[in-house]
Amino acid sequence: MAELDLLDRGYATVMDQVVATGRAPHYTELAHELDVDLATARDLVHELVGVTPGWVHPGTDHIASFPPFNLQPTQYRVTIDGEHRWFAQCGFEALAIRWLVPGWQVRIDAPCLCCGEPIVVEMLDEEITLVDPPETVGYTASEVGGDPGSRPFR
Repeated sequence: MAELDLLDRGYATVMDQVVATGRAPHYTELAHELDVDLATARDLVHELVGVTPGWVHPGTDHIASFPPFNLQPTQYRVTIDGEHRWFAQCGFEALAIRWLVPGWQVRIDAPCLCCGEPIVVEMLDEEITLVDPPETVGYTASEVGGDPGSRPFR
């Protein structure tokens, strides 16, 4: 297992690059940024996704998902300050992106998974500035939180 300092620096480096560019660094880039050898950087990539609900593309060392971002296209399209180059891992993760870009407008465009109609949510820091359609609710198949009568829609 990598030392905690290296895990912290690796996590911050990956997240900073995803926020800035919409893509995760390859382990060779990570090795250069962190001043570690290639094998250490490759192992670090797998360790980082192992401590998050992220993953590498099967059979590779390429980060495919680094929550709250998904690095391959999903139906959760993310626009930050008018620029679209990100995708969210899921609808709820999309809402967390605003914490990574304080002071920037975040827009999530996604189809409703029940009917396919478009849903738009815009946020600026802790303020939700737009929900269209206004009756939009979140959905989860899990039984996390809330009383059973409010599941699966909340």
